[in-house]
Amino acid sequence: MRITVFGATGQVGKRIVRQALALGHQVTAFGRNVDSLIDADIRNDNLLAVKGYVFDAGDVFNAVKNAEAVISALGGAIDGADKTRSLGMKNIVEQMQQSGVQRLMVVASMGLLKDDEFEFRMNRPNYPKVFQQVGAEHKQAFSYIRHSGLNWTIVCPPEIIDADAAGNYMTAIDYPPSPLKMHINAGDIAAFLIDEVNNPQFYNKRVGICAV
Repeated sequence: MRITVFGATGQVGKRIVRQALALGHQVTAFGRNVDSLIDADIRNDNLLAVKGYVFDAGDVFNAVKNAEAVISALGGAIDGADKTRSLGMKNIVEQMQQSGVQRLMVVASMGLLKDDEFEFRMNRPNYPKVFQQVGAEHKQAFSYIRHSGLNWTIVCPPEIIDADAAGNYMTAIDYPPSPLKMHINAGDIAAFLIDEVNNPQFYNKRVGICAV
């Protein structure tokens, strides 16, 4: 399968790229700082490293136009000031619509999951203030995604540990898993997303995930 990965050099993105290549997928790895992938690109016919700007319509269109699935592991400033997660996602959605690509998977945050009283976990009065601005970015991105007409899945982890897959995680639809552990390895998020590429189960769903 042809997969485009945004945020391909981040702690989750780089593991998505590795795992996808290991399974024989063709990967377009998109980012501003993909120099670290150039040597791997030269050695592997299934990897194309693309240096681009997520706010640039032409760059993003060219990255997604031949894809069968798009995965976004975009990061950004904790205060949300750079708008990568919201306006970057808006551009990805628009260019997917333009190119006719339907499958989108996104790494967001646990604050985006449902809350029966406050609608979103991030709306709770006790939600940590340090995450409120970046949570608002994810919420805006979610608005673009769920009104896009695309086949989307949003995975919503707690604290992400910069480590490879441990192979022991659990998921829940729209809500956090129970019992909830407030961490998960980056490699396990990547594994979930690659499995969802191969065996889609969560169309148009938010998915809570955490370590077992």
